Amino acid sequence: MSLSVASSVDIHDLIDLMASSLNAVAAPVYVKGPDQRWLFANTVCCQLLDTSPEKLEGCLDHEVAAVMDADLLRSQDTHFFTTETASDQPIVIKTHRGQRHFLGERSLLHTNSGPVLVNTLKDISELVQVRTVNKQIQQQLEECNSALDQLTEFEATLKRITDRVRDSLDEKQILQTAVQEITEALNVRGSNTSLYDLEQGTSTIYYEYTTLPSDRGRVSQMESFPEVYHQLLEGQYFQFCSIAPNPVRGLVSMLACSIFDDRGVLGDLWLINNKEHGFSEYEIRLVQQVANQCAIAIRQARLYQESQSQVRELEQVNTLKDDFLSTVSHELRTPVTSMRVALQLLGVTLTQELGLEHELAKPDAEQGRIARYYRILKEECEREISLINDLLDLQRLDVGNHELALQTIQMHEWLPALVSSFQERATSRQQQLKVAIAETVEHFQSDLSSLDRIWAELLNNACKYTPPGGEITLSVAQVNDDTLRFTLVNTGVEIPQDELPRIFDKFYRIPSADPWKQGGTGLGLALVQKLVHHINGVIAVTSGNNQTCFTIELPLSFTP
Repeated sequence: MSLSVASSVDIHDLIDLMASSLNAVAAPVYVKGPDQRWLFANTVCCQLLDTSPEKLEGCLDHEVAAVMDADLLRSQDTHFFTTETASDQPIVIKTHRGQRHFLGERSLLHTNSGPVLVNTLKDISELVQVRTVNKQIQQQLEECNSALDQLTEFEATLKRITDRVRDSLDEKQILQTAVQEITEALNVRGSNTSLYDLEQGTSTIYYEYTTLPSDRGRVSQMESFPEVYHQLLEGQYFQFCSIAPNPVRGLVSMLACSIFDDRGVLGDLWLINNKEHGFSEYEIRLVQQVANQCAIAIRQARLYQESQSQVRELEQVNTLKDDFLSTVSHELRTPVTSMRVALQLLGVTLTQELGLEHELAKPDAEQGRIARYYRILKEECEREISLINDLLDLQRLDVGNHELALQTIQMHEWLPALVSSFQERATSRQQQLKVAIAETVEHFQSDLSSLDRIWAELLNNACKYTPPGGEITLSVAQVNDDTLRFTLVNTGVEIPQDELPRIFDKFYRIPSADPWKQGGTGLGLALVQKLVHHINGVIAVTSGNNQTCFTIELPLSFTP
């Protein structure tokens, strides 16, 4: 703002006229001449500057001790003298309350001695402080957002690498994936990973992903670089910049991180970048997490390979066992069959000469020695023949050589006839044997010889293990349009729950479960399960409440 004053008025006269008015102003005001020297400062201004009007008069800006931005103030005033354009940049004044910020509201008074600048100072310290705080907050928010974005990106990268690494059971693929992903994610010049041979004290680079010359296959003796491998063997990480240039790589920065778990150190992971690059905290954390996931994945891969090797060995042993049993069974079948024929002829001879048949009809305790010996010999011979036949049948089922003869089976004719052959045995042991066939069930298609073998074995077991007074019930019902369900329940006996999963294993017999002490081969239920599966059926067993139940479901119409 520019004001005109009578040309007869001198600058000093003007100051004298304005002094009382300016001293009454509550804001700091100073008056300056065109030579940038202070002419006057009101009372408030003098108090602000901690000086007196007499000391200020004739001073230049840099001579006023409290003014910290003397050059800025001079520049603003000079600019206003020339253009009468105000500045919006505050100046700093040092007061007993600390540094304060002021914005000038200037005006020009024209006198016969030239223009006079009147500057009223407005305290904007609180506003500046608020702006500073807001700026700091904004800067912190930007830093936080940047860190959050970086963290989110690293978490996504880690998840991607973890998923790819842990989905594999191939150690080679695990490590190759890790070095490729970490190199691309961090945009470094290259990376490689080594595996340790702690017994030999060596570290071998197996996998790498780099634009630099390859180091794959390089073997390092750990004792030659103790300052490096001492830290890595302790599960630590470190980064450094090479002092002397490498003949191939030149000067580079490097980050090394151990691949280790609770069982020890497996190897290391190295990242290589330009010499001026320092790996940040987030980058180091990402590399550590990738190394940890590699350790877990490598252990899993090695355990899997060990288990696969053990499985192959067990399969080989099982094959050798089956081959041995099959060979032995074939070799024994002929002499045992000959023994059976010889026993039959011996029985005929003894019956004719000594009345063996009459002797065998007596109770066991009343039989003579010849009859007892003959009976034991015959029973053991039949048991051996049964064992050999079961082994051969199981072998044929295992290799798929068990032939099927499909035919339509009339349920009401076949099943009662099958059960009737066990009625006499059940009655002699004071057991009740019942059969129940639903009226809707008439016929179905399957392999009759397999069915006879299945139910002969199951009914034989039911009679063997059911105590006197118990009941054995075989029932048949149609579950749906294409499935039959056979249920065999015998009371008075239970199979322990921890034994149920094992009863279909070869040669397994439930301890102390044969009240009649009849013995057995332990192959019956294994053969039953194989035969049921062979005719597209499903077998299950449950036991509890003083009874045991075998359930077999078969298709109404068999499809090989």
